[in-house]
Amino acid sequence: MAPGNFTHGLTGVNLQMDDVTSYTLWLSIIAVCLVVVVSRLVQGSVAQLRHLFNLRTDPVQQAYWSRNGTVMWPWLKKRFVYAPLFKKRHNRNFQVGRLNMGTLPSRFHTSLLTLYIISNMVYCCFINYKSCNKTAILAELRGRTGHLAFVNMMPLIVFAGRNNALIPLLRVSFDTFNIFHRWIGRLVVIEAVAHTFAWMAAKDIADKVAHRHNGMMLAFQDSPFLSWGLASLLAMVFIFFQASSAIRHMAYETFLHLHQLLAFIAFLGAAIHGRMGELPLTNYVYGTIALWFLERIIRWSHIIYRNFGLSSSTRVTVEALPEACRVIFHLKRPWQVRPGCHVYAHFPTLTWSLSSHPFSIAWYDTPPTPYRSLEDEKLPSTIKDLTSPLPSRTTTTSITLIMSKKEGMTAKLHARARASPTGIINIRGYIEGPYGGLESLHSYGTIILFAGGVGITHQLPLVRSLLQSYNDATSAVRKIVLVWSVKSQDSFDWVHPWMTEIFQMPHRREVLKVLLFVTKPRHAGDVVSRSNQVKMFGGRCKPERIVEEEFEKRVGAMAVTVCGPGALADEVRMSVRERVEEGVVDFVEESFSW
Repeated sequence: MAPGNFTHGLTGVNLQMDDVTSYTLWLSIIAVCLVVVVSRLVQGSVAQLRHLFNLRTDPVQQAYWSRNGTVMWPWLKKRFVYAPLFKKRHNRNFQVGRLNMGTLPSRFHTSLLTLYIISNMVYCCFINYKSCNKTAILAELRGRTGHLAFVNMMPLIVFAGRNNALIPLLRVSFDTFNIFHRWIGRLVVIEAVAHTFAWMAAKDIADKVAHRHNGMMLAFQDSPFLSWGLASLLAMVFIFFQASSAIRHMAYETFLHLHQLLAFIAFLGAAIHGRMGELPLTNYVYGTIALWFLERIIRWSHIIYRNFGLSSSTRVTVEALPEACRVIFHLKRPWQVRPGCHVYAHFPTLTWSLSSHPFSIAWYDTPPTPYRSLEDEKLPSTIKDLTSPLPSRTTTTSITLIMSKKEGMTAKLHARARASPTGIINIRGYIEGPYGGLESLHSYGTIILFAGGVGITHQLPLVRSLLQSYNDATSAVRKIVLVWSVKSQDSFDWVHPWMTEIFQMPHRREVLKVLLFVTKPRHAGDVVSRSNQVKMFGGRCKPERIVEEEFEKRVGAMAVTVCGPGALADEVRMSVRERVEEGVVDFVEESFSW
């Protein structure tokens, strides 16, 4: 067959093997998801048993749950599940001058990504090399790479969505899916480039045989099929470089909107390219675009429903604090909020676009709900019954965030509030969420919560919830240690009213210990401990010492959580890994990499 026959259409493309590779790829994704689901079910079952057996036990009786029941699982946690890629560094950013070059994926994430990328490479190389016609080999390679690029577009978009159904199903954070989104995106671009180069190489051979000049240029000019494919490729290549960490961190909101525009061009070009060429997997691209729009519709539906009514909308109060703002959203409709959730805040008077930076919910007010149903399986018999709260029906009416003053929207917000005579302003705004809050800590006897800077906003609702569960005898918690590292004492003003409320809760002295670290105190004499339950220190926090000390005195199973700068998170991770083989210690990291 003449070389020119292999430069257009499906001639030379091995459709049967293309289908086999796509099915194998999907099966591998499903297999990984099933393994995660099974492991989560096992972990959840153990946690539920531990929770139920320790509701009313004393610290001595919880000793059984502090010991590892197997050798394999702690070994895997230390060397694989919790391990950074190399020795220690994971969430601490690499800096080149003022450029942020990003972070390293964990050892577990790297293993999955490596297997995924290598499998795609194997599928691309699994072609018939016995043919004597080079253009036939190139045609099969062109078909395989284009086929896999189309297939990978669907997980690429699913993993990018905040409303990804796999997040609650697998109990895997959006941050983790975002890592896979970035790497699968790079893989799609590489496959699209390989697809184009395979066609160009075959076209060049065919033109030389036919003694044609400028045949490639004329082909693009005369064929809308090729022109749309080229437009899609150029958008993808631009995304490949535009999505580098250095560019993302310089101006994230600008990057994101340009990223979405380029992605739309890439998908639109791929869809038209596939339709004109009657390619087999064009429906994959249509499905990808449909999923993308569906996720946007869900997001906007939630925003509109939860923030707007016929006569009013969510009200926002902003109070200027030292290097931060306390932002209170008075919700139009009540929400169900779990400790550890985060939201996205939008202020149309400050910026025209939707914000894409998450903020942990620092506090939320949940007033009692009057008795209005038969959920107790009995009718109210006294006036007291009519006004008694129903815990299962409690809803949140206001949400408070602490926004640290950085650049862009947060700087504008702080400046506007600071310019007010009272330091307080009321503006228009709305809120999207809540997201996250996947992990429950109520089955652990000992819990250490590390926070760095504004990361305290993630930990405070957890402290309140755990302390309340202890008072209600609905959890296994017997010991809570809150560790907060800040640059100066000014940061204490951010959470002063909430810490006061926590300190006034019953049995707080029996359960809660607070360790405050001030890295840059104004005066050495300002660093004074209040009591044995609230201790203040000057200098940097040493997570390894704290974890070691609390591990020796732990009650039952132990959980360690961290929310803060990457360097702090890496220190805490290392401290936990050193102890996982000595007893039951679980690690939970709340991070927002972008």
